[in-house]
Order: sequence, then C-alpha cells, then structure tokens
Amino acid sequence: MADVTLAAVAGAHGITGEVRLKLFAQGLESLTVHKVFTAGGRTLTLKSIRPDKIGAVARFAEIGDRTQAENLRGTLLSVPRETLPPLAEGEYYHADIIGLSVVTTSGEPVGTVTAIENFNAGDILEITFPDGKTVMVPFRAPAVPEVGEVVVVDLEWLA
Repeated sequence: MADVTLAAVAGAHGITGEVRLKLFAQGLESLTVHKVFTAGGRTLTLKSIRPDKIGAVARFAEIGDRTQAENLRGTLLSVPRETLPPLAEGEYYHADIIGLSVVTTSGEPVGTVTAIENFNAGDILEITFPDGKTVMVPFRAPAVPEVGEVVVVDLEWLA
C-alpha cells in the first residue's frame, strides 16, 4: 500500500534542530500516534511535537542542529496507509480523493481532483479540467453529493 503524507517541513525553528511543520492531517494527535516517518528517502523518529501558530514544531532524533533542520525544508512526512485508523462513513483521507475522476450529477466527465485545500472554512476540492484550467469546489453537499470510484459534483458549482 502507498504511504500517506501527514505533514511537510516548513523550515527550521531555533538552533537546536527543531522544525516547523505544515500539517495536512487534523491536529497534532494524528502525528503523535506515529513515532516513525518516511521523509525523502530516509526515516525520522519523532521525539516531541507541540502546537505552533501555523501548525506544529517537532523534534526528530536524527536532527541535531539548525543546519540539518534547514536541509529538511520542503520534505514530506509520510506513514504507511495501513497504519492509519479506520474512517467513519462519509470521512475520507485526502490521499484517497486526490487523483479521482470528477463527473457531473448526470455522469458527464469533467476532470480530476488535483488538490484539497483548507482555508479554515472546510475542505475545498481543486478540480483540473482537461484544458488545464482549474476550479475550486467546497467538499460538502450539495456541491459534492457523492464520492466513490469517482467524485460527483453538481454542475452549477463548476462554472
């Protein structure tokens, strides 16, 4: 099974090797249940993590100074998909949605989900049309009435 990315290193924090994280998961709890992360072809062991105004600040056993922390900037932190908890009905991991085909409620193909953003008002799907143009649609009914093998979007939200 594929790995699922839970965070990205935004940069160094201080001089002792801590890093700032941009979280892609819901809260610190989603990271603290994992002790080991795949990070750019290497393994990082989480020693500590605390909230920060933009996400979190973490310390990894393998990172001992600011230079090593700065070298991690942009690195994605991932875990194996099978280590994630099961979801309730109507919940999805972003990794399961990104890449799905998008169709209208009448079944007409329109594009692909290429990203999911959250600007503190709920998840928003970024849908890319075959011509390369994109549209953002709120990831909630009535805009997205169904998710399965494909993502169904009401046509009026695609304008």
